Amino acid sequence: MSLLPPLSLYVHIPWCVRKCPYCDFNSHAAPEELPEADYVAALLDDLESDLPLAGDRPLQSIFIGGGTPSLFSADAINRLMLGVRERIALAEDAEITLEANPGTFERERFEGYHAAGINRLSIGIQSFNAEHLKQLGRIHNPDEACRAAEAAVAIFPRVNLDLMHGLPGQSTEQALSDLKQALAFDPGHLSWYQLTIEPNTEFHARPPQLPVDETLWTIQEQGQALLADHGYDQYEVSAYAKPLQQARHNLNYWQFGDYLGIGAGAHGKLSHFDAEGQLQIERRHKLRQPKGYMDPSKRLAGQQPIPHDERSFEFMMNALRLTYGTEVDLFTQRTGVNFSEIQPILNKAYAFELLDNSDSRLAPTRQGRLFLNDLLALFLD
Repeated sequence: MSLLPPLSLYVHIPWCVRKCPYCDFNSHAAPEELPEADYVAALLDDLESDLPLAGDRPLQSIFIGGGTPSLFSADAINRLMLGVRERIALAEDAEITLEANPGTFERERFEGYHAAGINRLSIGIQSFNAEHLKQLGRIHNPDEACRAAEAAVAIFPRVNLDLMHGLPGQSTEQALSDLKQALAFDPGHLSWYQLTIEPNTEFHARPPQLPVDETLWTIQEQGQALLADHGYDQYEVSAYAKPLQQARHNLNYWQFGDYLGIGAGAHGKLSHFDAEGQLQIERRHKLRQPKGYMDPSKRLAGQQPIPHDERSFEFMMNALRLTYGTEVDLFTQRTGVNFSEIQPILNKAYAFELLDNSDSRLAPTRQGRLFLNDLLALFLD
């Protein structure tokens, strides 16, 4: 029986109405007319080229991210999904997510996405406060955010709402008000995370005034308590879910699973066994510029193996984001590294009370979650 990891597919649609000042993703201002047909054809050609890397594994999940995928029509998403299904098998219960922006909301479009096979919608709300939305450069207003969220939970069996906190000038009361508004829609999943200033963004060049650390800590503590009171389990650093509503696609990332990446700037991670039966792991990435990506001869921008001595850190960087960690057995299965090689590091982590001392799981303690960077640094030594 193959011990290769489960396989997912990430699809990148790189256009936005405009780029937000905090965003460091590969996104580009949309042209007046989107090249939907040509781009879908390029995506499917890209997938065709990568199929030999999949082996005989079906897709456990698909995530269509961006950019703003909801700029694409339901017809375009339907053609994409039909093309994917023609080329590779999907697990019977495959999770298929599409990211949507409330500023592009149309109920008919949401219904069309659902008819195309999308069974999970992730909506980038970020805030329900008009002034904060303006500061973040979002194209939607609070009313559009509410209407999009209301329609999503009515149409899709699984919904995620994305919210930020620690916004410029945001008080604890305002942050909790955003969270209460999101909870009123009763989504199965919430991504609730603190705004961070990333390099190569407008906010990095002209930093806004963010709340002081004391306010950020209060927001975090009170928000987590509010989410717990409403039945949401914090299963990852910034992910909260009701029972059976965890993001399966993201869980595959965090458990060091495999994924094909198609689209401008998309990344993939693929494993295979060589002739000697040794596990080999490779990362691949596609050209970031949409126009160049459409040219098959330029599409693959790079591929590189993950060396044996970097795999422990790569695995832990993902797995230890999970509140409950992951099974010990997955470590060797998915890295090819003998568990004995990291035992001295684990002993240090146990001594610092950063890692649970368990024979069956690799999981951070509460202190380990608070000082995750310190815990991960042990695996860089």
